[in-house]
Amino acid sequence: MKKLKVPPALTLFLLSPVIGELLSGSCPPLEFFNPIAFLFMASLYGSGAIVVRELKLCWKKDFKALLLLGAAYGILEEGLMVKSFFDPKWMDLGIMGSFGRWAEVNWVWAEMLTVYHAVFSITIPIVLVELAYAERKEESWIGKRLFTYLIVVLSAVTAIGFFFMTGYRPPPLQYLLAIVAMGLFVYAAYRIPTRKPAESPEKIAKPRILFILAAAGSTAFFLLFWAGPYIINSPIIIMLLGMVLVFGSIKLLMSFDWEGPLSASSRLAVIAGALSFLIVLAFLEEFQAFGMAFVGLGAILGILRLKRRMKVQV
Repeated sequence: MKKLKVPPALTLFLLSPVIGELLSGSCPPLEFFNPIAFLFMASLYGSGAIVVRELKLCWKKDFKALLLLGAAYGILEEGLMVKSFFDPKWMDLGIMGSFGRWAEVNWVWAEMLTVYHAVFSITIPIVLVELAYAERKEESWIGKRLFTYLIVVLSAVTAIGFFFMTGYRPPPLQYLLAIVAMGLFVYAAYRIPTRKPAESPEKIAKPRILFILAAAGSTAFFLLFWAGPYIINSPIIIMLLGMVLVFGSIKLLMSFDWEGPLSASSRLAVIAGALSFLIVLAFLEEFQAFGMAFVGLGAILGILRLKRRMKVQV
């Protein structure tokens, strides 16, 4: 089988912002491919994803650590850099600038974005690239010097965003607590035990079933936070339902054997299902942002190409 020529770290560096910003519609094509904007987002998302992946590998952890470290990244970007966790006038908030705001914190928004970045900006891109470079899954993709450099880049981009993206300055105590929360997520990822491979082959679900479950979970997540505030007049209920959905999904994923012969196809099925909502949304967003239909089509073709590559690997 012909190996991919592009280094896996570079692929992850580019893929993370593509999923986190472009496919989600947060940054449409005409904005995303602006050279300055693209460099900034790649430096943020790409550096974060590579650092998370290398820490997971170094600590010998599994996908649970990816989610925890991804949550820490979400706090870094949304809480510490753009400060959307606190700023009531942040451009993307909408109703969440007031719904669920208490003690100068946008709580519902903070929960949604922490989960979103943990799953879509970090975990999904890492798993996709590891599937594409299966022969290098257990290898470090960068050296110690580059790892340190990416930490510096990530810190610099965060500082630039804090000082220059908006003039808003968050309350010191809440901002400090966000830093503490980010540290706790990193510590939890470091301390969490690595799950042993499941022993029972009955715990391997068919990819089609996993795709449906992931698509349903992804759809429920976005509808809960996007439409929920207009239907359920209680931020606490929205947040509790979000927690139930997240922890229920993690528990379900942990019940399957991800080390068996069907592991790769199962992981791809889960990812394709999780991305399906954003892919459908991309086609609908074409009416408002030119080029989004091509983004959705590109996502479909990318998944299908990876699926064919995986069959060749087997």
